[in-house]
Amino acid sequence: MRYEDFRFLLFDPQPDGVLLVTLNRPEALNATNDRMHWELTQVWGVIDADPGVKVAVVTGAGDRAFSAGGDLSVVEEMANSQEATLRVMKEASAIVYNMLSCDKPIISAINGVAVGAGLAVALLADASVMAKAKYYLMTADFLDGREAERIGLVTFCAPRGGPPYPTARIARAARITGRSTMRPSRLNASPPRRAASSSTRRAQARSASEWPRASFTPATCMG
Repeated sequence: MRYEDFRFLLFDPQPDGVLLVTLNRPEALNATNDRMHWELTQVWGVIDADPGVKVAVVTGAGDRAFSAGGDLSVVEEMANSQEATLRVMKEASAIVYNMLSCDKPIISAINGVAVGAGLAVALLADASVMAKAKYYLMTADFLDGREAERIGLVTFCAPRGGPPYPTARIARAARITGRSTMRPSRLNASPPRRAASSSTRRAQARSASEWPRASFTPATCMG
């Protein structure tokens, strides 16, 4: 599969091997329809096989949502078809497994609501940068970026509406290794790096800040 074969994911190569990946259904808050959900199972293998990509940054189109979860058409289909339910469940497992299997570092820039498959992608990333917006968790509780950072659910909380600091700097630092340092520990079910202490995360941020800031924002991916 090639990048141009994807219908609902946009790809915007940046300098130094950084690839921006945008979930692109802004009219539906980037909710995953059948095609997008399937594409999320495929994209990590394509990125992993691309020698020009050192690190991937994934975000949602627009400024309202990272991904609002499953499209209502998918939910309705699952409610009326066991076959559809099994297919979606299989794809959901594939999204998780293929992300974990990808050797390239993955960074999520969570620019709004994240539910369902979108939440999985957002939090399975090696580093998760969340805007000071709120997003929905499986508990039905709303959690803002600062609290998510405090409890270790995301790596950093960043100002909403501004440059995606520290996403760009993390991406530039991560590209040096060319490999996710999270993947082996995640596959062995060890505690993820985002659960590290705030002092550790800030030390990582200081290290990353030595790299020049990239000149992209989530809107860049919208073309």
